[in-house]
Amino acid sequence: MEVNFIDELLREAEEKEQKLSMEYADLMLIEISQLEKQIQTNFEQAAREREIIKNWSLRINSKLASRIDFLSKKLELFIKETGEKTINLPNGILKNHKKPDRIEVENLELFLKNSLKEWLTVIPEQVKPDLNKIKAFIKTRPVPPGIKVIEGAIEFSYTLNNEEENAGEEEKTGTRTKQAS
Repeated sequence: MEVNFIDELLREAEEKEQKLSMEYADLMLIEISQLEKQIQTNFEQAAREREIIKNWSLRINSKLASRIDFLSKKLELFIKETGEKTINLPNGILKNHKKPDRIEVENLELFLKNSLKEWLTVIPEQVKPDLNKIKAFIKTRPVPPGIKVIEGAIEFSYTLNNEEENAGEEEKTGTRTKQAS
C-alpha cells in the first residue's frame, strides 16, 4: 500500500489540528485557573472590606452607646429629683421602680438544721429550699440562719414612643439598675 502525497498532507494537517486543539484546550484551562484565582481574590478583598466596615461601625456605635448611657444617667437623675415613679412625656416614658428583694441560701447545711418543713421542697432524693415560702416567712419574722437577704435594686428604665413604625406601640430601649441604699 502506497501512501500518496495528498494522504500524507492530510495526515500531517490532522496531527497539527489535533495538536493545536490540545494547546487551545490547555490555554482554556489556564484561563479558568486565572479566573478562579480572581474569584478567590474578590472574596478575600470583600472579606477585608467587611472587616473594615465592621470595625468602623463598632467604633462609631461605641461612641453613640456612650452618649445614650450619658443621656440615660441624666434622665435617671431627673426622675429622682422629681420624686415621681413614672413620668409620661410626649416622646416616651420614664420609670423608676424597685425590684423585689431576693434571698440566697449562703450555707445550706446551717439552713437545713434550722429550717421549717414548709420552707423545703422535697424532690425524691433531693431537698431544696423553697425560696418563695422562705421569703414570705421573712416578711414577718427574723431571717433564719444560713439565709442572706439581697435587697431589691431600684431600676430606672425608659420607653421611647416609636411613631414611625407603630403609632400606638411603644419600644423599650434601655434600663439602668442601681442598688437601693
